[in-house]
Amino acid sequence: MAIIITDECINCGACEPECPNNAIYEGGIEWRMADGTTLRGTYELGDGSIIDVDAKQTPIEDDFYYIVPDKCTECEGFHEEPQCAAVCPVDCCVPDPDRVESVEVLLARKERLHG
Repeated sequence: MAIIITDECINCGACEPECPNNAIYEGGIEWRMADGTTLRGTYELGDGSIIDVDAKQTPIEDDFYYIVPDKCTECEGFHEEPQCAAVCPVDCCVPDPDRVESVEVLLARKERLHG
């Protein structure tokens, strides 16, 4: 499953540099699939839509840090635990109950993101 950042986020920014997938963005900042990955061309998101990996996407959240679920691998293949959750001082980086994914799916995403 992807990790989400709850509205208890204090905008400290500790999580952002820890993400090996560059999946964490400051509230209000546009995101791109290409950021921090080796992706080129287009990418199919979990909702079935296809985007240009270099195109700026609408922020998922305006008021606090957020995680792009299609870039989150829960740090599988990089670390033993999600690094955002490990460094969060207010424990607001939590598993997304609406996006449950197996380790195999997360590892396949890691391989796709980092070729």
